[in-house]
Amino acid sequence: MAKNVRYRIEHVTKYRYGYPVRNCAMSLALKPLEDHGQRVSAFRLETEPEGSVFEVTDAFGNARHQLHLNREHQSLFITARSTVDVMSRDAPPEGCDEGAWATIRGWRDSFHHRDFLDHSGLAVPSPALERFVQRSGVTPAGDPLAVLRRLSGALYECFEYVPGSTTISSTIEHILDTGRGVCQDYAHVMIAIARTWGIPARYVSGYVHDVTAADSAAGGAGGGGGGRGTTSHAWVECLLPGPGWTGFDPTNAILADERHVRVAMGRDYQDVSPTRGVLFGGGDIQLEVEVSMEPVPEHPVDSSYSTPRS
Repeated sequence: MAKNVRYRIEHVTKYRYGYPVRNCAMSLALKPLEDHGQRVSAFRLETEPEGSVFEVTDAFGNARHQLHLNREHQSLFITARSTVDVMSRDAPPEGCDEGAWATIRGWRDSFHHRDFLDHSGLAVPSPALERFVQRSGVTPAGDPLAVLRRLSGALYECFEYVPGSTTISSTIEHILDTGRGVCQDYAHVMIAIARTWGIPARYVSGYVHDVTAADSAAGGAGGGGGGRGTTSHAWVECLLPGPGWTGFDPTNAILADERHVRVAMGRDYQDVSPTRGVLFGGGDIQLEVEVSMEPVPEHPVDSSYSTPRS
């Protein structure tokens, strides 16, 4: 039986510059979401050197922190520490409401769902995507939830998970052409296909707990390092009549569950990147990311779960 889980998470981003940066302004998406499924009981953000930081809410409801550092520096370390309670999920839904496809077709004219129905920069249709869908044999027929689960499974089977095989700017053509990618790429392909079918789909960034990969290495567009057996992760949420927003993790061919901690959501990776901004100076930039994620002992993880890719 699934249980409530409390995690302590530390996300450290290290920038080192070829020559001094005079000043910088950055937007940070590092604070986990607060909603009916998870609660943030503690969050702390520190930078070295210390800068001016204030919190805002973006257009998608994500908590962002604006960092301004107006003094010369040749390195910047950003450390986010979170304590998050992930609530026990209900049993996975068996299917959608009757007439679900008719409801989904009606959403096409809904302004409310426009952000997650229109194609976005890193999740766009193409001839290569159309050929992949035809080869996969997954079609939008039958129960939409079952269709999306089959699609998630098809991505898991068709693609090879290879950390470092893509970058944060890679388009879905790369994974479609090579068959190799990371969680970001799996998510973008699934989002593009779901939107083509008229299903609202959004990109979710966060963390997934991996109890066996304690010494795994960092890599891939998903970002993150492997300390304590976890990395940053990405998956997909689709809006369905009846179940509502439902999380699909195509990298692991599972529904999102108590191992997943949601940090931010948007149209694709560009909306939810953990750090982005502008700086004056710097030259060549070296970036290193380390993530650790530990379940708090008094909130144990159900050991019946299999270990996901991250």
